[in-house]
Amino acid sequence: MLELRPSCECCDKDLPPESPEAMICSFECTFCASCAGTVLAGRCPNCGGGFARRPIRPPAALARHPASTTRVFKPQGCRPAAAG
Repeated sequence: MLELRPSCECCDKDLPPESPEAMICSFECTFCASCAGTVLAGRCPNCGGGFARRPIRPPAALARHPASTTRVFKPQGCRPAAAG
C-alpha cells in the first residue's frame, strides 16, 4: 500500500493525500510536479527512474489507511540522476 508521503523531497512543499501535484517513482520517492519536471528533468535522483502521478486514495479508504506523516527532505540530493 502506498505511504502517501506528505511532502516533496526536493523543496519540502506540502503534498496532502488529495494533491494532484504529487509525483512518485517506483520506489515511492515523492516530489511535487514542479520539481519532478524542472529541477529533476523527469528522473528520480534516488533511483534514476521516471515519475508517475501519485493516485489519490478515496476518503473512506484514507480513514482506514491514513497517509504517512513522516517527511523526507533531502535538498542536498535534489539533482537529476545520471541517465543510465
